[in-house]
Amino acid sequence: MLLVCWSFFLSFIHLSAVCSQQVFRTQPKNITLKAGAAVVMKCAVLRPSGVVQWVKDGLLLGPQRSLPGFPRYSMTGNKDKGEYHLQIEKVALEDDSPYECQVGPSESSGPIISHTVWITVLIPPSKLFIEVNTEEPWIAGQEYIVTCTAEDAKPAADVTLFKDGVEMTGADSVTMSGSEEKLENTEAMVKFVAQSSDNGRQVVCRVKHPVLSHPLETSITMNVYFPPQPPVLEGLDTEMVPAGTSLKLVCISHGGNPLAMLHWTKNGEVISTSWEVDTLSRKASSILTLQVKPEDNHAELSCESVNQVSPQPFVLLRRLIVLFEPAEVKVLGSSKAIAGKTVTLSCYTTSSNPPVNIRWWLGFRELNQTVVTYTEGSNGGMVTMSNLTHTVSQEENGLPLTCEAFNRGTRYSKILSTPLQVFYPPQKVWIEGPPDGVPLHSGTTVRFMCFSTGGNPPGRLTWLKDGKAVRDTEKPVTTEKGVSRELILVLQPSDNMAIYRCDATNDATKVLSVETKLHVLFPAISVKIVAKQKEVSSGQELTLECITGSSNPKANISWNLGPQKLNGVDQAPTKAEYGGVSARSVLSLLLYSHQNGLRVTCEAFSVLLSEGVNTFYKLSVLYPPAFDPNQPILFQAKEDDAIHLPLIVSANPHDIDCVWTFLGKELLKGKDNNLRYHWREGLEIWNVTRKDAGQYNINCNNTEGQSNITLILDVQYAPSVRIVTDPVYVDLGQTANLMCKADANPLISGMFSWEWLGEEEEELGLQDEDEDTGWLTIAEVTRSHSGRYKCTVDNGIGPSASAEVQLVVRFKPEIQKGVQWSKVASRGDGSSNAEVICQAEGIPKVHLSWAKNNVPMDFADPRYEERTVREGWVYTSIVTIINVSTALDYAVFTCNARNALGEEQLAIQLLSTSHPDPPSELKLVSVTHSTVTLEWNKGFDGGLEQKFRVRYRWPGSASFLYVDVFPPWATIFTVSGLSPQTAYSFSVNALNSMGESGYADNDTVLTVITRELQPSYGQPDMDMETFASESLVMPLDWVITLTVLGGVLLVLNSLGCYVGLRKRRGKTLTDEKSNRSEGCMKTGEGSMLAELNRYDGGEMINTAAQRTLLVDSGSEPGSTVYETYGDDYSHKYYFPITNFQPSLYSHPERPEMHSARYSVGAESHNYEEVRDWRMYEDLGEVSLPPPHLLIPPFMTDHHRSWQETNLQEAYQRRRKDTADLETEDGAYDSVVEHNYDYELPFELRGELV
Repeated sequence: MLLVCWSFFLSFIHLSAVCSQQVFRTQPKNITLKAGAAVVMKCAVLRPSGVVQWVKDGLLLGPQRSLPGFPRYSMTGNKDKGEYHLQIEKVALEDDSPYECQVGPSESSGPIISHTVWITVLIPPSKLFIEVNTEEPWIAGQEYIVTCTAEDAKPAADVTLFKDGVEMTGADSVTMSGSEEKLENTEAMVKFVAQSSDNGRQVVCRVKHPVLSHPLETSITMNVYFPPQPPVLEGLDTEMVPAGTSLKLVCISHGGNPLAMLHWTKNGEVISTSWEVDTLSRKASSILTLQVKPEDNHAELSCESVNQVSPQPFVLLRRLIVLFEPAEVKVLGSSKAIAGKTVTLSCYTTSSNPPVNIRWWLGFRELNQTVVTYTEGSNGGMVTMSNLTHTVSQEENGLPLTCEAFNRGTRYSKILSTPLQVFYPPQKVWIEGPPDGVPLHSGTTVRFMCFSTGGNPPGRLTWLKDGKAVRDTEKPVTTEKGVSRELILVLQPSDNMAIYRCDATNDATKVLSVETKLHVLFPAISVKIVAKQKEVSSGQELTLECITGSSNPKANISWNLGPQKLNGVDQAPTKAEYGGVSARSVLSLLLYSHQNGLRVTCEAFSVLLSEGVNTFYKLSVLYPPAFDPNQPILFQAKEDDAIHLPLIVSANPHDIDCVWTFLGKELLKGKDNNLRYHWREGLEIWNVTRKDAGQYNINCNNTEGQSNITLILDVQYAPSVRIVTDPVYVDLGQTANLMCKADANPLISGMFSWEWLGEEEEELGLQDEDEDTGWLTIAEVTRSHSGRYKCTVDNGIGPSASAEVQLVVRFKPEIQKGVQWSKVASRGDGSSNAEVICQAEGIPKVHLSWAKNNVPMDFADPRYEERTVREGWVYTSIVTIINVSTALDYAVFTCNARNALGEEQLAIQLLSTSHPDPPSELKLVSVTHSTVTLEWNKGFDGGLEQKFRVRYRWPGSASFLYVDVFPPWATIFTVSGLSPQTAYSFSVNALNSMGESGYADNDTVLTVITRELQPSYGQPDMDMETFASESLVMPLDWVITLTVLGGVLLVLNSLGCYVGLRKRRGKTLTDEKSNRSEGCMKTGEGSMLAELNRYDGGEMINTAAQRTLLVDSGSEPGSTVYETYGDDYSHKYYFPITNFQPSLYSHPERPEMHSARYSVGAESHNYEEVRDWRMYEDLGEVSLPPPHLLIPPFMTDHHRSWQETNLQEAYQRRRKDTADLETEDGAYDSVVEHNYDYELPFELRGELV
């Protein structure tokens, strides 16, 4: 029983175990699919208790269903049902692997593993291409290998090759590894021989694969090269072509790949290389246009066709036979002959094809005495020649002799004709002229005419004298009856007994002649004088013989010496040429030197002819040199000019040797180093200098003797001048002597002059001169005589010469003095520097030294710096005190100037800045009926910039009127707008930022009465000042209108002030009152002028005058009280005189610029009553017009010039003045810029007046 129970227990336990064991409900299966598809491998587990995961190729993918690390992998299915399917998206080659589904062990079950399954991934070929074993075009008849490759397929692809749709046999297929594992390449290769018929056909590669629904294909088109067909010729029907024909030959070659290349050759030379191709009809053609010439006879024309694969060109050859006529027909030989003689002629033609025939004609009769020959000619043709021999007769003269060349086959014919000339002699010749034996005078003109008749050609007539042809005869004259030729003679002695003949001849060679003999009377044809002695000196006798040439009859001889007749001895005559005689005569003369060069005349005269001839003999008498009585002795020349010293001398022989001596030195011709000497009929001197002046001695000689003469040269030259002593030093008050010396020729009186070279005119002293020396004497010299003087010399020759001399007046030091030099002001708070300046003049050198409170200063102290500047004889010493201290530096600094002539001192006081000192020396400059011009001297400015103000009144005025001087720094000013004939009292004082001074000259009043207004009767132009004054009178209705407008503006401004003050809450009542009054003054300046800024006289003043308002006008000038302020408003200037209205440009309004410096811009507020550009600087920069526009139109010329100068300076100092207003501690900064009220302490406001 126990055993049964134990067995039952064990069975129960085993059953429980079996019931909890995990098992596969579904196992995965093998799957084959295309790459890129999705796949699910199923795995279902019954009672899963362990971890389920997939294994890929031995790699666990993980238990998570998302399978991290494998983005395309995931486990899908219902986990509760035990479904762990593996899903793979976009299957790739890497997924081709074995897979297992595994379940891990658990407490209740052991592990289980599914059977291994495979995912087989199918991949089509990635690339399909065809290759040929050559890159060159295929050639027909050669073997080629075509390979088709399908790359990277799984499994390997099936590759087949087709040619023109037919499968190519004998292909070898090979499978190889692909680019990746499991991929395979399939390569199919086939060999075949290319044929010309394959050109243009396709080779197709077709690939099959299990994945592909349709086979893949790729193809290539075969480009097979093969030769073209032989060419054919069009356009040449026969080889025989006449010359001049234009042939158009077409060479055509069919087929070939590529199409044929064609070119033409003629006799082996290329004549055309152009052709055309027709791809549609597959042919190439070339057109040759040829103009056939005789040279083309037997030429070989060929057309060659060839392409890249032709083994050799195909040649089409044609030979041309050109028919051409002879280019020329010529006849050689002469067609002229004497009657009874023979003519021989040749007629020939140039080359022709075929050859031509020749025959001769005389008139209309054919001549058969010919010989014809044929020879080879050019261009393959034949040359024909015919020789003719014919005996001529007189009757054949003039008949045409013709050569005819012809060819019946080509219908060619050409003739050449020439007339036949038969020569025969003239028939008769005779002369017409003066009869024989009649005497004729020489010089007479006679005419002889020769006539000839008959003959062919007409006779040629020739005149001959004593058997020699005569030139310069008239041209022959031919008529129907014969030929004549005239001989015109001007009879000469040579014509006496001469025989003149006329010959008549022609080509017949026979000569006919006729002649005549002349008898001519003529005077002696020549005459000459022969001297018996070669040389004759003065006082010797000369024998001359006169011989005449031939004359007919004999001539008589006569002698003359000038107008004097001489008697010679006649000699017996002799026979001479031309049938005449020669006469002779002898003359003896006793000669002297004055007869040298005279002429002895011999004349031969014929009484019968009343004619004679003569000649002369020039006497040559030897004598020594003799100077002409007109030879000049004295010569003058200017320096640098040229001078010619002529030498007029005669001698025989003329070979004269003249020696020139100057200053004892011989001037050698051609050897002298002085290139200025030129020997031209004397001596020519170029660029004459003063050294050339003096005596020139000349000695002339020849073989007969010598002579002497002296020439004098005076050279005038421009002056040069030198200063004897430079510089000239003289003490003050002594006498100065300035001396200069001149070198000049001529020295004339008054050629010295002196000139002072200073800027101001200075009286010259006494001028004196003595020949080459000039003096200037200045007695009691002053410092103004110092400077340069110029001595000028002018003698009228060339330019004047000048030299300068410095006159130095020595004087003891003089120090610049005055209020501006004796005081220096600076704040003593240790924050600023001060400069103490001492300026002294003196000659010789001035030494400057300093003392402080009579103690020499030690400039080794770093608080003191000293530098000295020298400009000429002005010495300036500047001592700079660093960080001025009231306790240490407010002292008296003494400047000591010393030189060798004396010394001088100046005490300079260093003070604190203060109000200015009063001006001094107030005086009247000019007065008119409406203006008064005043002038004064400045006082010490208190160390600050100062300005001036003029005060004036007239009897009956309620109070003084005040006007600020413009420009502020001017010391001359014109008060305008005054009444005529009125007494005015004027005074002036100075002001700066610390206060104001008393009035000039201890409150002295300058009284001036204006002039009477002069009426102008009938004058259309008014006085400028009167016009300016009257033009400012305003009509009553304008005054009323402006008053109403002013009241309205005043109410509006008050309302604006009230509204503005209400907005400024949070301030005390006192501040509100202060701001209210300040705001009203700023915003309502224009309106408040009507109440606050009027004097009793009714004239308006500027708002800047608010800072100096008249408090009590009932007291005397000395006790008048003002309220003054030291802030920046003290720099605002005003002009209460309404006549003065300088024009200012209007400016667009803009916001105020709160800056620490004044800007230079073109923006500001617009104001109508602006009198000075500084009035509104606190509101913005004023862009000023040019200074000349600020000059009022009513000013006089004097005042206008002064005003232009001062306005120009003010215009240029604009920036500097505004910059000076900005001090370090800001004590004088603008109220507008800092937006707070500032007043100087009472003790610094200045004195009350």
